[in-house]
Amino acid sequence: MSLKVIGAGFGRTGTLSMKYALEELGFSTCYHMIEVRKNPSHPKLWTEAKNKDTTDWSALFAGYQASVDWPSCNFWREQAKAFPDSKILLTLRDPSGWYESVMKTIYPSSKKFAESTEEKEREFGIWAMEMIWESIFDNNMDDRAFVIDKFERHNEKVIREVPPERLLVFEAGEGWNRLCEFLEVPIPGTDFPKVNTTEQFLSQTSGTSAKTKNLGAD
Repeated sequence: MSLKVIGAGFGRTGTLSMKYALEELGFSTCYHMIEVRKNPSHPKLWTEAKNKDTTDWSALFAGYQASVDWPSCNFWREQAKAFPDSKILLTLRDPSGWYESVMKTIYPSSKKFAESTEEKEREFGIWAMEMIWESIFDNNMDDRAFVIDKFERHNEKVIREVPPERLLVFEAGEGWNRLCEFLEVPIPGTDFPKVNTTEQFLSQTSGTSAKTKNLGAD
């Protein structure tokens, strides 16, 4: 099985909602950060992809038809080359809102994982810190302007490099129409998913340890 849809958008741009939307449209299963936790061998594969600039994408995505969120979006170019018939989906949101959301949700969640007293949780957190926050943002998350610049530059590169006919730039709240037209599938009779907002994330993790399952989500 090869990827049919490749998500190039960073986490907290509606990626978990998009995962569920793509699965609703028949692109099942869609890879997302939550899938990493279901596959204990995958962190090593992602680290190899980052450090060695190579991996067997067909093997890593065995059983998946789409990908969104971190860490997958870091390697959208490699996936686009490995799966030439796929379509590229760039999820976006207001940069300021995106930064605020990241700093209230998945970034502190990553740090909690990395500081956990439980070995497996700590290993996952350290991996996430290295894969996302150090690799992309130089572990400089408190510098708002710097982080937003990284976000905007990433999006600009995707738009500039992907042929227009292969790319859909999608903002949360658009609904089904443009997405279904782009993917050439019927519009479902259900509402477009809206999950894991900042409020929902904070409500789910309030008063808990670093065991939140939502790292990297939406």
